[in-house]
Amino acid sequence: MSPYEKDLDKNPANYQPLTPLTFLSRSAKVYPGRIAIVHGKARTTYKEFFARAVKLGSALSKAGIRKGETVSVLLANTPAMLECHYGVPMCGAVLNTLNTRLDAATIAFSLDHAEARVLIVDKEFSKLTKAALPLMKSKHPIVIDYVDPEFEVEGERLGSLDYERFLAGGEESYQWPWPADEWEAISLNYTSGTTGNPKGVVYHHRGAYLLAQGNVLTASMPKHPVYLWTLPMFHCNGWCFPWSISVVGGTHVTLRWVRSELIWEALDEHGVTHLCGALS
Repeated sequence: MSPYEKDLDKNPANYQPLTPLTFLSRSAKVYPGRIAIVHGKARTTYKEFFARAVKLGSALSKAGIRKGETVSVLLANTPAMLECHYGVPMCGAVLNTLNTRLDAATIAFSLDHAEARVLIVDKEFSKLTKAALPLMKSKHPIVIDYVDPEFEVEGERLGSLDYERFLAGGEESYQWPWPADEWEAISLNYTSGTTGNPKGVVYHHRGAYLLAQGNVLTASMPKHPVYLWTLPMFHCNGWCFPWSISVVGGTHVTLRWVRSELIWEALDEHGVTHLCGALS
């Protein structure tokens, strides 16, 4: 046996499972007053972002959501979508971001296949959701309605729970569980199903952690970049940039709608340094 194989086993002092949840936790401590999210006229600091994510994890745990269960979301690029990327895995659950451009049958299949326990729905996509739920073959998930406080949209409330009220039921002191193994699932994504039923793809905590850091290197991101969300976060978890930006204490500028006038306005107003997608 090599001397490097003796008395050098993993222990809490030299090893912990990799998870991108640590990125937000760190930035909340190092840059508590720095702006993490810009959405319309609203501004959210890192301290507030982390607190809301923890409360979401706590609220889901209180609602009976357990490790390895699926929380699906039909959301635009909003602060709630960013909060779900942290808050859902903070209770050990797996985040499933659904493509808002798909039809009701495809959404229903994905919800069934994912065995979704909770579905967080943006009011704008209530019509799609209302059509999808009756097509499900399994038990319907708990529906939580999200109403964007910054932008008025058409639609209706479908569930008995409101996102903000649900969040308010969580505890900021919640001790969120670290993954016991970095190979545990953090998110579930589906293909569009153009040649058949959608196929599910799973990210684990380790993969999300490494890709998030890889994005920073590949995009040559300095400390405190300003990232404009032209890429849908439902697409491969926004290529892991919801986690990447926290690595360097950057600012998310969320666009509810990707429209040229909104993009130019955001570029001028917020000093955007990075964006990716079709416009990059």
